[in-house]
Amino acid sequence: MSVAASAALPDDDSIRIRPLQPTIGAEIEGVDLSRPLAPAQRAAIRAAVLRHKVVFFRDQALDNESQAAFAAQFGALYTHPSTTRDPRVAPIHRIAAVDAAKYEKRLHRDVPPGDGYHSDTSWRLVPTWGAVLRAVTLPEVGGDTIWVDANLAYEGLSAELKERLEGLHVTHDFREALAASGHDYPIVAHPVVRAHRETGQKILWVNLTQKPQILGVELAESRALLDEVLRQYKRPEFQVRFSWRPGSVAFWDNRAAVHYAVRNYGDFPRHLERVLIADEPLYAGL
Repeated sequence: MSVAASAALPDDDSIRIRPLQPTIGAEIEGVDLSRPLAPAQRAAIRAAVLRHKVVFFRDQALDNESQAAFAAQFGALYTHPSTTRDPRVAPIHRIAAVDAAKYEKRLHRDVPPGDGYHSDTSWRLVPTWGAVLRAVTLPEVGGDTIWVDANLAYEGLSAELKERLEGLHVTHDFREALAASGHDYPIVAHPVVRAHRETGQKILWVNLTQKPQILGVELAESRALLDEVLRQYKRPEFQVRFSWRPGSVAFWDNRAAVHYAVRNYGDFPRHLERVLIADEPLYAGL
């Protein structure tokens, strides 16, 4: 699907879409995610995800089963290897403050606070295409999530940097985290600049939490280029920031956006639940 085609959302009078930023983020109203979607609703939501990169729903009464059922209407579900749930709810992956604190202490030693912009499952040869995240336990204030339009991050680069990054690959190393759950995944490398399969947009795609190194250049140049990528991700005009409330749900295109969870809520046991939607092997490079 071209960018122009993706801009024309399918008609569904029951759904109202309110953009939050010019190119990233929109709130969707008029749909109950706990019920099966009508074909027109499903098409409208999927088109909105492609157009806005991440969409948000408020006041949804979901549990693990209905969350997974909603996500499954957009593709096969992927069970994260670190999930330890009952097999009947295996696709649900807990995103909890207590787990994040342990993970960051063990694995993010070299990631300064505020720099952990990432894409989910980028350590796979075929990363998941979508993710649905549901609020469960929230602090009274704080705990927002930031999503970045990775196409705008690319377009905001200088012509010289675009030319320099074209054709380069960056590593995604998640071995230490997965080893703790008894899994062994090799280091993978993906293009720093990727073309989105459905929109055709060029995406600046780096996971700053997984020991990235740009291949084929000196280490000093790799670090300098990664600093430029991070600088783009941190630009407010490329971001949407979402404040969670009870009943909030986020659905995003993992191929088009990177995100960052704001850790400003102290020791509060913040808890969300995530479902990942698999991509097809045919699209391994996209």
